[in-house]
Order: sequence, then C-alpha cells, then structure tokens
Amino acid sequence: MLNISKNVLNRKVDLSDFKAVQRVSHRRHYKHFNRFLLAFSIIFLIILFLPWTQNVSGKGFLTTLTPDQRPQTIQSPIPGRIEKWYVREGDFVEKGDTILHISEIKNEYFDPNLVERTGQQIKAKEMSVTSYQEKVKALNTQIGALSSERGLKLEQAKNKLLQSGLKVQSDSIDLEAAKTNIMIAERQYDRTVQLESEGLKAVTDVEEKRLKLQETQAKLISQKNKLLASKNEVINAQVEISRVQAEYTDKISKARSDMFTAQSNQFDSEAQVTKLENEFTNYSIRNDLYYIRAPQSGFINRAIQGGIGETFKEGDQLVGIMPASYDMAVETFVDPIDLPLMHIGEKVRIQFDGWPVIIFSGWPNVSYGTYGGTVVAIETFISDNGKYRILLAPDPEDHLWPTDLRVGSGANTIALLEDVPIWFELWRQLNGFPPNYYQPTNDMAKAKKK
Repeated sequence: MLNISKNVLNRKVDLSDFKAVQRVSHRRHYKHFNRFLLAFSIIFLIILFLPWTQNVSGKGFLTTLTPDQRPQTIQSPIPGRIEKWYVREGDFVEKGDTILHISEIKNEYFDPNLVERTGQQIKAKEMSVTSYQEKVKALNTQIGALSSERGLKLEQAKNKLLQSGLKVQSDSIDLEAAKTNIMIAERQYDRTVQLESEGLKAVTDVEEKRLKLQETQAKLISQKNKLLASKNEVINAQVEISRVQAEYTDKISKARSDMFTAQSNQFDSEAQVTKLENEFTNYSIRNDLYYIRAPQSGFINRAIQGGIGETFKEGDQLVGIMPASYDMAVETFVDPIDLPLMHIGEKVRIQFDGWPVIIFSGWPNVSYGTYGGTVVAIETFISDNGKYRILLAPDPEDHLWPTDLRVGSGANTIALLEDVPIWFELWRQLNGFPPNYYQPTNDMAKAKKK
C-alpha cells in the first residue's frame, strides 16, 4: 500500500496476531545496540585523550645535497657543427674525457693557420714598437745635443756681448781723451795765435798748431765713429743671443714634436700588439673549445644534439651528464602557513616512491618504511608552486637510505612537531589553525637559514 489515505491501519486492524509482527516487535536488539554505542563512546572518548604528534607534511623529490652534484647539461660556448661523437648514451666518462668534436661555421675562423698568422702579426708589430722606441731614443739624444749646443752658442753670444760692452767702455774713454786733446789743441792754437800777433811766435808755429788742431778734431770724429760702431756691436750681440735662443728653441721643439709623434706611434703599436695578443689567446682557446670535454666524472644521460654535421648556436645544450658521486637529499615544499614551524636541524620522516610504507603521521613509532631526514636549508623566497622549498639531508642517527634511490624520484615528507591530545588536533583541523608555533632550544636551530 502507498499509505496515501489518512486512515491509520494499525488502529483498525490488530497486527499482533501476525507471526512476522511478533518476530520483529520484541525489544531485545535495542539493548545490544545501546551497549555497543556505550562501548564505542567510551573507546572514542579514551582515544580523544591519547597523545598525537603534530606534523607538517610536504611533497617533493630526490635531489643532491650540493649544486655541483646535480644532473647538468654541457653547452658549447661557441657555435659550431658536430663532426664526431666519442661516447654513447649510458657511457661512463672521467673528468676531462672528450665527448665530441665540433668544427667552425663562422667564415672569419675558417683559416686553419689563423693562430700562426696572428703570431706573425704580433712579431711584426713588436718590431715596429722596437723601431719607434729606438727613434724616440735617437730624438732624445738629438734634443740633448741641441740643448748642449744652444748653451754653448748662448755662452759664446754672451761673451761677445760682454766684449762689445767692454769695447764701448774703451771707446768712450778714448772719446773723452780725444775731447781733452782737442781742448788742449784749441788752447795751444789760441795761445800761439796771440803770441804770433804780439810778434813772439812765427807764422810757421801758428800753422803748425792749426794743423795739430785739425788732426785732433779728426781723431775726435773718428773716435765718435768707433764708439757708435761699438754700441752697434753690443746691439748685434743682443740680437744674436735672441736669434740663438729662437733658432735652437725651434729645433728642440721640432725634435720634441717628432719624439712625441714617435711615442704616439709606439703606444699605438703597443696597443695593436696587445689587441693581437688578445686575439691570439682567444684563437688558441677557441681551438681548444673544438673538443667538448666532460666537466666531471659521470654518466652520459642523453645526447640532446645528435647526428653528424648538425649545427647549433652558441649556448645550445649538447649532452646531459649525471655525476658519478653525489650525496642524496630531498627537496620538499611546505605551505606558507607552516614555514615558521620549520627550523634548521628539524627531524623529518621521509617516504620514498617505490618503497611500500604504512604511515601513521601522528604516531611515528608505529610507522614502517619511512627514513629519517634533517632540515639543512630553508628557502626564504616562495617558489613558483606557491610553497617554500626545504632541503633535507639524511639523518646520521637514523638508518641509511636505500642505495637504489635515484635523483628525481618522488618523496613524501612529514616533519614531526609537538605532542598534543587527539581532541586538540581534531579541533585545530576543524578550525583550520596551524600547528602550535614554537622555537626549538637546540643549538642547530640557531644556524642561519640559507
């Protein structure tokens, strides 16, 4: 019946006479169910007060402890073309072993004797530098000789000036003597004329004194001429000194100009020699780059550029290599809300992919198949996935990690924090609160975050 009608059936019909109703209408099962509920409630209440270890879980992958131990790719610093492979994928190579040989694709490096010819250019330029050095030395010697000659010429001109000055003084004295003589001659002539007029002297004596007077006047004029000539010689001597200074200044300046030009050419040649030496070194190093060598011992994982004759650009990846010896570590990521709870030296439990495990995150003592780790680095900047990166190293106090682990495989991590009752953990989870914040007291917590 659909029991659509408002008529109640059990009020009009007595159902107690039916056997089915008699079998289900007794109340003994209520008693057992109530006992079950009571026992379950007591057990659940006891469980709520059991200790629970708070934890911060994360997911990451295996890596290496130091950056130089991680898988890497080998790039070519120059563009080129693959000529020959010396290894195969999976081969083990030692540090410095040749992996492949490449050749040039740029036309300015096609010359096979480029290094030797650059060396010849360096030698030629070095000879040019030597020639300019010798020219500078010769010009310095010439400047020294001109300076010495100028000193001698100036000394000679000064001596001549001194002689001319002395001659001027001598001629001046002779001129004064001539003036004195003409005064005497004039007095004698006047006295003789007077005596002749008085009849005491003959006419011959007068004529003799007149002749003497004229000779004295001629000597005076001659002496004046000599004095003027001497003064002119003084002026000529001064002009000669100026001429010598100007002449040798011009010669020395020209020699110095030539010397500076030679020095400029020398410095320019030295700069060209330095540039050529730089090119010579670059060409030598570039020739060595034609052979791609292993930077460290390891296994060839993958040939990224394959074939013979294939070209590539500068910086392109050629081959991947995995170092032979490395220290395993786990790179895990935690939520930003849990980052303040992580400290250097924290103990962490790790579950590796491929190792079956039974985990009770709050009861680490009853977890099986996990391995111990220690926090060695905490990144202070958020990653692209919105979480913070933490690096874990093997715990030296725990058992060793499996030897068959490989870099790149997955790992789940559980960082163990404080012990709290289960009811507190349930309340925290329901409210979305972070685990209890605390600062560790051990010395390792004082280490600087990396």
